This record gives sequence, C-alpha cells and structure tokens, in this order.
Amino acid sequence: MDGLRASGVARAFEGVAALQGVDLEVRRHEVVGLIGPNGAGKTTLVNCMTGFDLPDAGRIDLDQREITGWPVARRARAGLARTFQHGHLFKGLSVRENVEVAALGVGRSARAARRRARELLALLGLAERGEHEAGSLAHGDEMKLGVARALATEPRYVLMDEPAAGLSDAEVPAFADVLRSVRDDHDAGVLVIDHNMALVMNVSDRLYVLDDGKLIAQGAPDAVRRDVQVAAAYLGAGHA
Repeated sequence: MDGLRASGVARAFEGVAALQGVDLEVRRHEVVGLIGPNGAGKTTLVNCMTGFDLPDAGRIDLDQREITGWPVARRARAGLARTFQHGHLFKGLSVRENVEVAALGVGRSARAARRRARELLALLGLAERGEHEAGSLAHGDEMKLGVARALATEPRYVLMDEPAAGLSDAEVPAFADVLRSVRDDHDAGVLVIDHNMALVMNVSDRLYVLDDGKLIAQGAPDAVRRDVQVAAAYLGAGHA
C-alpha cells in the first residue's frame, strides 16, 4: 500500500537516544498529528523522514520505495515536502519569489511557477504581501509562507513542524481550513507537529504520541485524548 512510512527508526546523539524504534505512517488524503512533550523526538523523526538527518537504524519508505539514504532534493522531487519551525526562507527575496523558487526547484517552468505562486498566496491570505520582502513578514505570515513554499512543489506528502507557531487565536481556525485544504484539495497527506492541541485535535484524522523517543499511543483523536499514558506524559491529567 502506498504511503510515507517510518519503520523501527532509531536515532541517538552522543549516546542519548532521541528515537527508539519508532513506527509511523502517513497516507495520502489524511492529516496525521504527531504530538508529545518537548524533547520527545518529534522533530528528529521528521528530519529522518525528510532527509535532513539519517537514522541509526530502521528505514523510511515512500510509496513502497525505500528512501532511507536519499538526499533531501531527491525526496522533494519524489513528492515529499516539509515546513520548518524557524523560517528557512530567502529573506532578501519577495514573498512571491520565495514560492516561485520552490516550484522551480522541482522542475516547474517559470510560467507554471508564477501561476502556482499566485494561487497559493491567495489561498494563504498572502496575496497583498506578494511583493514584500520575505524578511519583513511577521512570524505568523512567515509560517504561512513556509506552507506555500511546500505546496509549490506539488507534494504527495507534507510534513509540517509547528506550522501554527506565532498565529493568534483568531487566525487558527482559518489555518485549520488550510490544513484540510492540503488534504482535500491538494491530493496530499499531511503530518503536522504542533503544540496547539485544539488545532491538532480538530484537524487530525489520526494521532501518534511520542514520549522520550518512544511511541506511546496512536489512534483516533478522541481515543488518544483518553489514553492514560498520554494524559500523564503530555496533556495533563485534567484532559484524560
């Protein structure tokens, strides 16, 4: 079956285990949430899945092909995109140019890149800022631009690290609609890490929970919310 899969992924840094045999799967047309306390290994797992780091053990598969050793660019061309918790934008380029560069990077023509940029900036509420320098954006708009850059590659799977960071409470519902649109209108699977539990619980079809580098729960949001281990590790006993 097609999907993006991590199987038995382990990673240690200077002898300290960041991931311990983690399994995770994202299928197209679904939003999967990945939650856990700080230091649980969430970003390390995303780095291993997207090629920014390599696991010490285990494997990564993309639509039934092992990609464990593939470089980042090859994974991007195969349909795997990500956003970052902190920027990674071309600050001296315009907002529009940032999106166009992402599309050009996976082989789109200049005309197709311009068209894609217009569509995505409108979708994410950034159309009026298209000619502004990316470095001038507020943090919340930087995160939206990161999503636009990811979608410009027309991915099969998008991995988002803290995409709602910096958004106001009033902006979160509209951003939830964007995540659903990635799933429903852009034909992609989404893995989202975020500390905004209202957002993650609301948009996710399934959830995985990491604690201390180990997978402690997975399933539907309501079931995960009731899990005793999750309540103790992350949500707090009052949420059980």
